[in-house]
Amino acid sequence: MTAEAAAEGVENTLKLLEGRWKLVILFRLFGGNVLRFSQLQRAIAGISQKMLVQQLRQMERDGIVQRTVHHQVPPKVEYGLTEWGQALCPALDQLLRWAGKRPTAAS
Repeated sequence: MTAEAAAEGVENTLKLLEGRWKLVILFRLFGGNVLRFSQLQRAIAGISQKMLVQQLRQMERDGIVQRTVHHQVPPKVEYGLTEWGQALCPALDQLLRWAGKRPTAAS
């Protein structure tokens, strides 16, 4: 793989996680958590209903989040990570470890 192809691949991957709230949503759903829309909204301070819908739809379209509709009255909709979405957890843990090793600026 060329350096250009690798850089393009990483850039395309990071685009899947673009958005102010996507990582917060991911961390709420890691570990097999399945949450209703209202539970997610309450768990994420400052997110609007419109933005949560938009971010979840994008993540569902990209194969990261799975939306399950239970046909009952009232309708029940739950969100969880796909197997592929759950596989992001170790990669993000590594990224956090890497960021934690950042040298401090000299005073």
